[in-house]
Amino acid sequence: MKKIYLITSMILALAFTSCDDDDDNQEVQIIPAAGTIAGGPFTFCVDGVADMVSGITIDDSNAIGANSTWVITDDQGNILGLPPTLTDVEGVNFDDAGAGVCFIWYLRFEDGLVGAEVGMNTANLDGTFDLSNSIQVTRNKTNAGVLTGGPYEFTVDGTPDMVTGLSLDSSDASGSNSTYVITDADGNILGMPPTLEAVEGVDFDGAGAGVCLIWYLRYEDGLVGAEVGMNANDLDGCFSLSNSVTVTRLQGANAGTIAGGPYDFCIDGTADMVSGISLDSANTSGDNSTWVITDDQGNILGLPPTLDAVEGVDFDGAGAGVCLIWYLRYNGTITGAEVGMNANDLAGDYDLSNALTVTRSKTEAGVLSGGPYNFTIDGTSDFVSGITLDNTNVSGSLSTYVITDADGNILGMPPTLEAVEGVDFDGAGVGVCLIWYLRYEDGLTGAEVGMNANDLAGCFDLSNAITVNRTMP
Repeated sequence: MKKIYLITSMILALAFTSCDDDDDNQEVQIIPAAGTIAGGPFTFCVDGVADMVSGITIDDSNAIGANSTWVITDDQGNILGLPPTLTDVEGVNFDDAGAGVCFIWYLRFEDGLVGAEVGMNTANLDGTFDLSNSIQVTRNKTNAGVLTGGPYEFTVDGTPDMVTGLSLDSSDASGSNSTYVITDADGNILGMPPTLEAVEGVDFDGAGAGVCLIWYLRYEDGLVGAEVGMNANDLDGCFSLSNSVTVTRLQGANAGTIAGGPYDFCIDGTADMVSGISLDSANTSGDNSTWVITDDQGNILGLPPTLDAVEGVDFDGAGAGVCLIWYLRYNGTITGAEVGMNANDLAGDYDLSNALTVTRSKTEAGVLSGGPYNFTIDGTSDFVSGITLDNTNVSGSLSTYVITDADGNILGMPPTLEAVEGVDFDGAGVGVCLIWYLRYEDGLTGAEVGMNANDLAGCFDLSNAITVNRTMP
């Protein structure tokens, strides 16, 4: 490779004597020795920041050669520079050379050396010279390429949100190692999914409201700071981050929790309003709000805008059935929030609270037919018969028959019509009895023998009365 006469042992100048016929005429030839250089190896990152070597030393105690220089080559021996002194070597900016490998050599030579020029190759040096050992300078260059996709915008609503369609142009990417990095808007590292598939498997809904940035990272061994909990702005080593793709996570609507009720009303023509409803708004969110009243199928019956408006609703006017009261928070525009629509079909960024139940009971005792009955108090049993009940429109969970005197005092409560027709009215003595049919809901008070039917309290309805006259013969 080198046309040299190399001596590696410690020797002083050797002289070869060329003699002609005249013994007094002698010629001495010097064989150069470059000595040994030490330092490095050096590893730099090509990143636009100047990179200089330092700490190189030369053991030239046995160096020989009339001339000297330093030589910088690539890994093929092509001469890139010939800095004349070590100071000049340490002034070379290796960042400018781009990615690759350089070698630093020390050269000692005699006059007449050919090929020691930038652009030539050390393999073609011709003359009397010696090259030292070399010191390697590795110049790494990382390029993360370009990410394409998004920006993405999700609503934090408990539903998983994944990015899709993200792609990487890695045609110019370089760097021995790679990973993806997810940070918040301040660069704090939240995750380091190793592949694009792993990135697209990340549920951004779990991160809460805020902004995430997705990056692609190429780097060389020795990178410091690439850890969850660290900050990407503090990465230290040879690396390159791509552009970032933004993932905006909007706080979804949260309706909070409402408390109150349940409410039970009787449809009796008297206004029935709810009261005592409260809203836990500690965690509520959403630009807009309203209250919603539905039936038990979700059909929207009303949209009172405030709690005061809810407590002003007369549920007696809604007839029998079940109503549900909800609180609704939403962002932007939602569809389906209209009377006559169904709350199950709402669409948009919204949240419905839990529901409060309003049960509206209606009692209808129907119509009794039969009589009037006229009995003579003569010791002979007297029973009514032929009584019928038109129960076409009756309503009420519970029922009984009621027998009162003319003033409403309850004398008996036969549970069935058969029981009514088993009552011996002769034993009641002279007077007037009234037979009623009663339909009612739980909670009725006053329905006891000895009480007065006029004092019944609760949700109930009494039918018309059938008269039973009891006279003396």
